[in-house]
This record gives sequence, structure tokens and C-alpha cells, in this order.
Amino acid sequence: MSNKAKTKKPTHEAFVVTGESDNAFWTKIGGVWPHEDGKGFNVELVALPLGGRLTIRERKETTS
Repeated sequence: MSNKAKTKKPTHEAFVVTGESDNAFWTKIGGVWPHEDGKGFNVELVALPLGGRLTIRERKETTS
């Protein structure tokens, strides 16, 4: 990944999700950046899940 992409905040976040509905437990495990041509993504994970679902969601901006 280029240094330019590294300085930008990710547009999406990667989670591993275990359980269902109200009992689901979400653990953030990385960030996702779109390619400049819009045809793919770079995914950087800080952990690898041993189970559960890998879910990619749009990043929510925080005000704090």
C-alpha cells in the first residue's frame, strides 16, 4: 500500500462477528481502503479470526 493511502483514514472497517441478532458480538480487526480506480479494496487486518463472519462496514466518523 502506498504512503499516500496509509495517511488517509479507511473508508470502511473490518469486523469479525460471532453470534446472531441481539446476541452478536462484533470485534473490529482492521481497516479497508478503496483502490484509486474504484475496482477493488486494500484490507489491512490486525488480527485473523478463527471463527465467525468477516464483515466489512462503512466507517462511522467519530466526533470525540
